[in-house]
Amino acid sequence: MDVGEYLPVLQKTNARFDEAAAEALLAHGWRAHVPGCPGWTLADLVRHLAEVQHFWAWVLRTRAMSPAEYPEPPRHPEDELLGWLAAQHAELETALAGAVPTDPVWTWAPQRDVAFVLRRQVQEAVVHTVDVEQVLGDVRPIPARVGLDGLDEWLEVMVPGALPDGPPGSAHPVVFHAIDAGAERTLFPGTRPFPIAALTGTAGDLLLTVWRRVPLEVLTVDGDGLQAVAMIDLIAGE
Repeated sequence: MDVGEYLPVLQKTNARFDEAAAEALLAHGWRAHVPGCPGWTLADLVRHLAEVQHFWAWVLRTRAMSPAEYPEPPRHPEDELLGWLAAQHAELETALAGAVPTDPVWTWAPQRDVAFVLRRQVQEAVVHTVDVEQVLGDVRPIPARVGLDGLDEWLEVMVPGALPDGPPGSAHPVVFHAIDAGAERTLFPGTRPFPIAALTGTAGDLLLTVWRRVPLEVLTVDGDGLQAVAMIDLIAGE
């Protein structure tokens, strides 16, 4: 995705999260289990996304180069969570709209600029929107370009972040075929002459597979599916 595409996608995704969260609350209540986040309730999920967006809006507003001075927000009661989340959407979107992608800011990754925050916050919202849609029982397809960008981010950022010394000796390549994006990506390329498995599906389903939100059965698997899962599980994620 081009950097100019991120903010509109984030705005649309935030709006969808709010819609699905409100419907899930009415249908199931705050104690509803979140399938993609074991041990979390709907309240935990809403609070988490609000807190994440609160933090990054602060980083952007202050152009912080360290998180040390971040003022932790108060813990809002459940009946205030949806309103507080909506306010954090607005704060983050406004801060991003007023920033230049190349502006330097603190991040937890080697890339320390607004562009990293843009991309990460889109993908944070996309995956957590699926989480709340699963609570509601109404999961909508992820657009191909968004899903492929998320898969790329996982490979480019999350994999080396989890394995800073490189793939372990037990690593085998896993190939991802994104049929709706006409693209192929590989986890642990070059570690063995041949991949342990090839996984084929939409870019969105591949993204949700690597983030452990859907089972491997949603994909077409050519090769050793159990070993493919084991390779993906080498990467820690929330």
